[in-house]
Amino acid sequence: MKERIVANLPETFPWIETIHYFDTIGSTNDEARRMAKSGAPHGTVLIAGHQTGGHGRRGRSFHSPAGSGIYMSVLLRPDCAPTELMHLTCAVAVAMCDAIEQAVGFRPGIKWTNDLVCGKRKIGGILTELGFTNQGLVDYAIIGIGINCTQTELDFPEDIRSIAASLAMVSQTRVEADVVAAAMIQALQKMDSQLLSAKAQILAQYKKDCITLGQEIVLLRGDGKRYGIARDIDPDGGLVVEFQSGTLEV
Repeated sequence: MKERIVANLPETFPWIETIHYFDTIGSTNDEARRMAKSGAPHGTVLIAGHQTGGHGRRGRSFHSPAGSGIYMSVLLRPDCAPTELMHLTCAVAVAMCDAIEQAVGFRPGIKWTNDLVCGKRKIGGILTELGFTNQGLVDYAIIGIGINCTQTELDFPEDIRSIAASLAMVSQTRVEADVVAAAMIQALQKMDSQLLSAKAQILAQYKKDCITLGQEIVLLRGDGKRYGIARDIDPDGGLVVEFQSGTLEV
């Protein structure tokens, strides 16, 4: 699989020597974190054919069956303060929309902040993590991405069958995972080169791709519920919500 992915990359691609492939792994993010603490370089890419312990946000699991998706983590070492990376997840989401559009022919939407969707069905998710130096700067950033590639509806567990989809289901075409993976890696490398210099342009595209804007939302905090409408994305990628009281909050 690694050879097929590399074959779809330019020979001079800067991360080509730091791509690692695993048939099965617990979690690519966990392994990327271990490698980061051991000194792995910027641009290290981990791809797995199967995860036994994939992570979602807030401690949730990410369904990662063998031979059906792309489970990838990329290690970056940006030289900046954490406050300069507040938009990182948004930037990754835009890059993944670019990659899927290039490789499969349709552009997914983004459900704020980190879900890739088509209609009301999720086709992928993003989980970003940061590690810090003793001086409070960013030591490393880990970008974790899971994309459903070839599943049919019946391949998903029953509890998520009505809300999940794959690239093949949406495109109604044969999807080559190695082609998609190569497009993802190239999009992430391009994103990395622009991450700090083109923040405004990245967030402008994020707004175009974000399906949450204009929608009614419910904010859950503890036992409380607040209702509002998603109005905008702020300069750090936060969701600006107009609540029923008329107030705007991020």
